[in-house]
Amino acid sequence: MTTPPIATDLDEAAPLRHQLADHLAATGHIRTPAVDHALRTVPRHAFAPEVSLEAAYANGIVATRHAPDGQVISSISAPWLQADMLEAARIQPGHHVLEIGSGGYNAALIAELVGPTGHVTTLDIDPAVTERATRFLAETGYDGVRVVTADAEHLPARLIPDGGFDAIVVTVATWDLPWIGALAAGGRLIAPLRLHGYHWAIGFTKVKGALLSDEPLIVCGFVTMQGDGAWNTNRRTVPGTGVHLSWEDGTPRPVDQLAPAVNREPTVTRTNITVGGQEPFDALMLYLAGALPGFCRLEVDPDVNSGVLNPPPRHWPGAAIVRGASLARLTHERIGDGDDGKGRYEFVIHGYGDQGHLASQEMADQVEYWQRNHCGARCPHITVHPAAGRAPADTDHQPHVFAKKHTSITLEWPIVPSSTESRSTG
Repeated sequence: MTTPPIATDLDEAAPLRHQLADHLAATGHIRTPAVDHALRTVPRHAFAPEVSLEAAYANGIVATRHAPDGQVISSISAPWLQADMLEAARIQPGHHVLEIGSGGYNAALIAELVGPTGHVTTLDIDPAVTERATRFLAETGYDGVRVVTADAEHLPARLIPDGGFDAIVVTVATWDLPWIGALAAGGRLIAPLRLHGYHWAIGFTKVKGALLSDEPLIVCGFVTMQGDGAWNTNRRTVPGTGVHLSWEDGTPRPVDQLAPAVNREPTVTRTNITVGGQEPFDALMLYLAGALPGFCRLEVDPDVNSGVLNPPPRHWPGAAIVRGASLARLTHERIGDGDDGKGRYEFVIHGYGDQGHLASQEMADQVEYWQRNHCGARCPHITVHPAAGRAPADTDHQPHVFAKKHTSITLEWPIVPSSTESRSTG
């Protein structure tokens, strides 16, 4: 198999590694003996020498490279997420696996899963990242992993084995999935996919040339894709307001006419749908992104005195729709402490402009429809078809269809009615 890693602090690190694996198994992130063995074997700290042993084996990310502005552009992902994605990849001994987004540690975990008869290729566009991965993989005995510096948008044909990869694991946030042709029939592709700026780690199986999701979606955050696969957020600023709207999927709407609207007091449309302070509602956001024409994400500069009330946090832009010179956005109001003391919140829609009340009612109707029909579903079924390299057409809105550069992505929401009138929408 692999050469056992040699490190002077190996004995000190082993208890921390087993403690982490124990926690991941107890919380359901490790579900198979193979993934359990990999996480107990690979010395995570050897791939993160900049931090302490305790930090290396904490259940969080380790930033390994920063852009000049301080933004993290390469990291070792959180162990819980790595375990979830490896379990979803269903990697077996003898498999040929491609990792897109390198660093070394995850590739070493995959090497343990494929064993001596398998093969692992890890690829990154940044030569500093691949140099680091090459060095650490060699130092830990995983020098059989092939490390490649290339733009994943243009995957070199020489890397693809006959019949395609058995699994492709993407560890950078990607707006599109241009690797269907490199995947074997029946193969697995796991990727943190961006849909209107929402990030979901999704497991797919290739069936008849398309990708079909068959794993629960995992809300996540990853460093961003670089190179030709980087996405355009299509961000527009409403003049003089500090309000920014982004159409990462779909056609941007004009925004100059919105300035008078967002500087006025909004109308408020109540939904009577509530959520607990600790209950997720990410699936509702994804549903609205596909259901509503003109959907966008709304941000507000914190240092600008905008008329937008209750602005969304900077790291989580709000859900909004534009209707001509009017705008509606989803927000929430605390209505009580909740059974656990963490608060109970009602979804409300703020409408701006002369037709803001109509836009807000349109959004409220979709929130209520979600509650009645879909909030009991774990997640949507997702199908990804190749688009033959055609750029997205500027066409009318198709509900729950996301037109990408290389693919067309369709979400189908199962009808599973809510069992109660007020419950989590995530």
